[in-house]
Amino acid sequence: MKKFSILKVASVTLLLVVGLMSCGSTSEDETTDTTATQYDISPILSKFSGTGLTVSVNGNSVTFTTQNLPNHKSPYWPTNNALYEAYNGTNGNFNINPNRISSQNISITVPLNPSEASTKQATSLGPIGVSVNGVVFYNQYAGPNNQALTNEINSFDQFLGHPQQSGQYHYHVEPTYLTGQFGDSTFLGLLADGFPVYGPIENGKTITNSDLDAYHGHTSATVDFPSGIYHYHITPNEDPYINGNGFYGTPGNITQ
Repeated sequence: MKKFSILKVASVTLLLVVGLMSCGSTSEDETTDTTATQYDISPILSKFSGTGLTVSVNGNSVTFTTQNLPNHKSPYWPTNNALYEAYNGTNGNFNINPNRISSQNISITVPLNPSEASTKQATSLGPIGVSVNGVVFYNQYAGPNNQALTNEINSFDQFLGHPQQSGQYHYHVEPTYLTGQFGDSTFLGLLADGFPVYGPIENGKTITNSDLDAYHGHTSATVDFPSGIYHYHITPNEDPYINGNGFYGTPGNITQ
């Protein structure tokens, strides 16, 4: 009887030790999971397709090289181009600018695993990201002195893009050719920090500036990232339209 009691106590003690070790291990794993944000943008790379657009993964980065030629009609194409179309949009104040679309050589390298930057960087004039059809995104300002887009908006074509002096076509605001083709909640492209840009609708709701942070984004689940990811949103009628007070993450390299 005494021998049985000793064995029983030893068994109980062993179970308690194993249980405590197991609880300690689970707690450590849970802490790691909740403090480390691991994003991977691989699932959306196949959505990029455009004339003269290539996508290459090299280690922990992705490089987009684009001729920056829109795959839709515009009055900014030369008149002998099959995609030339006179303006037929809804802006009664449309005023075509003197520039015409021409082929570019733009390279944008972004992190494959984007993360929040400890120090946020402001965007500059010129390309700040790339859309799924290879056309670059610009920020909410007109050159050369970060002016509001108030007057420049009147030169946007029927799909809300236009070229600058060197013929570099770009979107400052919602690329309506893409939202019209794929839907208002669709993935539209990436900014240079690797974080996605989505359309103006999320879960059936029109996104406004009040739903977004200072960088014009937030973290939530999307169709492409069901576990959640930080992402930017287009707001069609509210400045800053695509991006706010700079990049949420650390931007990669842009050459042109």
